[in-house]
Amino acid sequence: MEEFVYVNGKKMRKGYTTGSCATAASVAAAHLLLTEEECEEVCVVSPVDREIRIPIETIERVDAKTAIVAVKKDGGDDADATHGMLIYSKVTLREDNCITIEGGEGVGRVTQEGLLVDVGKPAINPKPRKMIEDNVRKIIGETNGADVIIFAPEGYEVAKQTMNRNLGIIGGISILGTTGIVTPMSEDSWKAAISIELEMKKKQGFKKIILSPGNYGEDFALNKMSLNQDYIVSMSNFVGYVLKEVQRIGFEEVLMIGHLGKLVKVSAGIFSTHSKDADARAEILVANLALMGMPVADLERVSKCNTTEAAGDIISETGYEAVYQVIADKIKFRSEKLLKYREPKLKAEVVLFSSKTGLLASTKPIKELMEEWR
Repeated sequence: MEEFVYVNGKKMRKGYTTGSCATAASVAAAHLLLTEEECEEVCVVSPVDREIRIPIETIERVDAKTAIVAVKKDGGDDADATHGMLIYSKVTLREDNCITIEGGEGVGRVTQEGLLVDVGKPAINPKPRKMIEDNVRKIIGETNGADVIIFAPEGYEVAKQTMNRNLGIIGGISILGTTGIVTPMSEDSWKAAISIELEMKKKQGFKKIILSPGNYGEDFALNKMSLNQDYIVSMSNFVGYVLKEVQRIGFEEVLMIGHLGKLVKVSAGIFSTHSKDADARAEILVANLALMGMPVADLERVSKCNTTEAAGDIISETGYEAVYQVIADKIKFRSEKLLKYREPKLKAEVVLFSSKTGLLASTKPIKELMEEWR
């Protein structure tokens, strides 16, 4: 597959999803059983009616009714945990015309309500499941049937690099793909996964949610504040997007817990906190410290710091720790202002910390927050 997209002026190759891999492997296995021909590549039709040509890695005929085929996942130039792993399909012909699709080794199982797949079922999403069935049906015809088992021996280990555990998917990877194509550097799938997790929490009855930019925030919430892990969702750098999703889905309260170096940007109205979008940490600290009266010489020292931890040493040395409360209050103000003209009204609270100092500030007394969110 050689399709490209330009990202920030750079030419990048597209790839194909785990759903497309599972489909291609199933098609090649079915084709072998019906024709005795071994395919080097197959053409499958995606959920958006696009033809995708996918090479076959290995192909084996077990007996007259069963074949096993592997496809190597190719995510193109996208940073994908599943890139390079083998996705297998074991196809066994049936006596009737039914097609069944099951998950085997390395394909996760759903353990929590709220996803598109029922609890106890393999994590094969509806669109790739239909893609597999439709493409296999084209090969075997209307009068034949097949049992299809999708498996991925590396799936258990690879899944540790994904968000599956957060979604209650245990034991392996998910078979995904709404279009069949992976677009390099696309943040859409990442955002969609966060939205799915939020919707799952809401369906489970949660009325409030804890948002953290990543592992540091989650660790602080669990180990320093002893909060309930079930409330926590990672928002990564997509602060504005996730806040709007939290409101759209209907949560009533949100608690944002994060490192100063990440959330300080939100205090200035920067809601995409990746350094590629904005890195004004020192400038924001300098502006707030200047308003508090910090001497110019010290402001210049802060402005030269590469990290908020280094700036924190100067702030502590000069006695301006009150700036953290100012910043926490501004994060709350900016977040609520972002959602001001939308319904339902969302109440936001904030906890700021640093790796060296620990708790820096919170918009409510920390003991109250710990009590409310346990």
